[in-house]
Amino acid sequence: MLKNVAAVVLDGVNPFELGVVCEVFGTDRSDDGLPVYDFAVASAEGPTLASRSGFSLHVEHGLERLESADLITVPACARYESRDFPPELLQALRDAVDRGTRVLSVCSGVFLLAAAGLLDGRRCAVHWKHVAELTRAYPRLTVEPDVLYVDEDPVITSAGTAAGIDACLHIVRKEQGTEVANKIARRMVVPPHRDGGQAQYIERPLPRSKCDTVGEVLVWMEGHLDEDVTVEQLAERALMSPRTFARRFQQETGTTPYRWILRQRVLLAQRLLEATDETVDAIAGRTGFGTAAALRHQFLRAVGTTPNAYRRTFQGPEAVA
Repeated sequence: MLKNVAAVVLDGVNPFELGVVCEVFGTDRSDDGLPVYDFAVASAEGPTLASRSGFSLHVEHGLERLESADLITVPACARYESRDFPPELLQALRDAVDRGTRVLSVCSGVFLLAAAGLLDGRRCAVHWKHVAELTRAYPRLTVEPDVLYVDEDPVITSAGTAAGIDACLHIVRKEQGTEVANKIARRMVVPPHRDGGQAQYIERPLPRSKCDTVGEVLVWMEGHLDEDVTVEQLAERALMSPRTFARRFQQETGTTPYRWILRQRVLLAQRLLEATDETVDAIAGRTGFGTAAALRHQFLRAVGTTPNAYRRTFQGPEAVA
């Protein structure tokens, strides 16, 4: 049973990510019949730390506080992706996992877990901006780039910022049941479970080719996403044979014409869902999917959620479906 929770922080801690774990595990909600956790913040760098937002924290506990914890949380911190970590902190985390303690990272806190070797051979989540950097620095782990969190018990990792809430509630749900997790979520005024993953929040600007061979064709394709086109038609526009065009297209864009068009159609659908009140049927026509069913199928595969759910996320619950 989850009873004892510690958050371990270093100089430059991110207040929001620390606040997430404090809110879920450090708030007394016994008036609602909810469990009360023995919660504390521990420092690996002395009693006074600077936050990333310019104010200081006085931390009562040192690393010895981790020894009694059932769950150790690691909030994001400035420069976690590039700094050296105290060896005693890395060892304390390894010792904790060895004795059966769960560890949870929020956003860039995953770099600390990776440096401790706790993610070797495991899947993990991280903010989408850090995916390439984390993979390059720690090739023995596997990043799941589109999810909100990954549970590789006893190591749980979450993606950027608010995804820490999802991961914390997941742990509560896993340990103490859906009813407890739902009640905590209601008190926090957040959904107990969010549909989709962080794919719906990733900025993916339209790629531009650096080469001249298919550049003009790409511009034409962007302006005619609502039309059905074949490789043969595109090759004719580029004054090439279909085989040569397909090869050049792959070399210059890193993908096939079909996948390129599909991705741009989804991107256009995202922009229309965010910025207009057009119906899903109308957007399906404008983006070349033809039917709302086809749009929903491809959108769910690419973004991890439905068009209507995506629109509610970015326009609010009153948005026109």
